[in-house]
Amino acid sequence: MPSHDVLALPTALKLYPPIVSLDRRSQPFYPLNFPFHLRRGSRNQKVSRLKAGFWESIRSGILKNNTAQVVEPPSPVEEVEELLPEEFVLVERTRPDGTVEQIIFSSGGNVDVYDLEALCDKVGWPRRPLSKLAAALRNSYIVATLHSVSKSSGEEVNGQKKLIGMARATSDHAFNATIWDVLVDPSYQGQGLGKVLIEKLIRTLLQRDIGNISLFADSKVVEFYQNLGFEPDPEGIKGMFWYPK
Repeated sequence: MPSHDVLALPTALKLYPPIVSLDRRSQPFYPLNFPFHLRRGSRNQKVSRLKAGFWESIRSGILKNNTAQVVEPPSPVEEVEELLPEEFVLVERTRPDGTVEQIIFSSGGNVDVYDLEALCDKVGWPRRPLSKLAAALRNSYIVATLHSVSKSSGEEVNGQKKLIGMARATSDHAFNATIWDVLVDPSYQGQGLGKVLIEKLIRTLLQRDIGNISLFADSKVVEFYQNLGFEPDPEGIKGMFWYPK
């Protein structure tokens, strides 16, 4: 890494999401880059839930009315039941040669690292060690994928299946989540698929009561995320990088 300075991120964004639509035909997809920032709340709020949630999570149970307080671990009975992974056909169309293509969305996290590496190559991302890619997928909170499945007319299944899109999120499972590695095969861009990936991740996180959702964006895709409700540098909050010397 050429520089060892502490650097501010180009753009840090926060989302004030409306109830998003998952209409598969609405709005075109714009090319994506990786990392950003999402949060529930009103645009008129003067106090950020992001900041409040962060500081309250640290402060909670430590001091109350200037007295020390013991925090008991949550009872297993109180744990929120995990939502089951989704899988459904997002798009189905017949090609000129008569074959049928289905684009299948899944949140089950079943990703082959070699397929992911090939997809990263297509969008021009630098290669990363496969062992680290596998660890990143394994330790993600949610991994959403899009696969293209081709079959002859009348057939139920066909072996021609390829990864054409992915996005993942990490989380503390309580307050915060960050979206990473949003990418769509260039030959499938412009069809609203990136929008679907982001909206489905947001919906799933909100269903799990995680409201502070963040990511980082290249300057070329800031507008894409702003159209989904994200805002840059919310209330002066800056994202920062630290590089080891």
